[in-house]
Amino acid sequence: MSKTASFLSGAAASATAIIAITLLTGAKAPPAKFEEIDVGRINVREPDGTLRMVISNKAQYPGDFQQGKEGARPDRADKAGMLFINDEGTENGGFIQKGFVGPDGKVNAGLSLTFDRFRQDQVIQLLHAEQGGTATSTLVINDEADGLQMDVKQRSARMAEIRKMDPEARKAAIQDLRDKGLLAANRVRLGTTPGKSSALMLSDAKGQPRMLLMVTPEGKPSIQMFDDKGQPAKTIDLESK
Repeated sequence: MSKTASFLSGAAASATAIIAITLLTGAKAPPAKFEEIDVGRINVREPDGTLRMVISNKAQYPGDFQQGKEGARPDRADKAGMLFINDEGTENGGFIQKGFVGPDGKVNAGLSLTFDRFRQDQVIQLLHAEQGGTATSTLVINDEADGLQMDVKQRSARMAEIRKMDPEARKAAIQDLRDKGLLAANRVRLGTTPGKSSALMLSDAKGQPRMLLMVTPEGKPSIQMFDDKGQPAKTIDLESK
């Protein structure tokens, strides 16, 4: 046997021995290091296999997760991003993004970073949307129901039942959910409008807008207050006395 062949044979035997010792003793192998890697999807898991985060292209982007079970989300099929999953295997926020020029020559783009209440939908969202020649950037803060009282999956099922009711029964059923605090309610919305104004909308616990602070693109500031029916009650601007 040549010296080269003998060396390669010995190296292979040593590598096999190292692998065997690692498997038998439970020794931790050194982490792999890469300068660059191309990948379609990364699943981040706990040592016991619990999925905690997914980073994915749009072709492999997951559905939503509820207590370890994945459900279909066809509305995400055109977006890439990252999904956060809590200790029990339930989705609790994520980041999605897309951007392209449509057949009409206009940009269709969006980025959304969200944080969910436990077993519920988003309570904080950072959103940028660009469509049809207009662009808006917004911070949204919502109230969400206690996920142990009615989680987002149970609410979706209940809303599917309600949509099949006649108009009067549907209205009453939705009001019942609202009275019990089981529907989401927007509380704060801060950002830019399609008309290029900057605005801050403050709403009550029912999601009813009560105050709007706005500055127009031309620089005109105003404060508008609304009654409990959503009707303008008072406006303060530079022309007010």
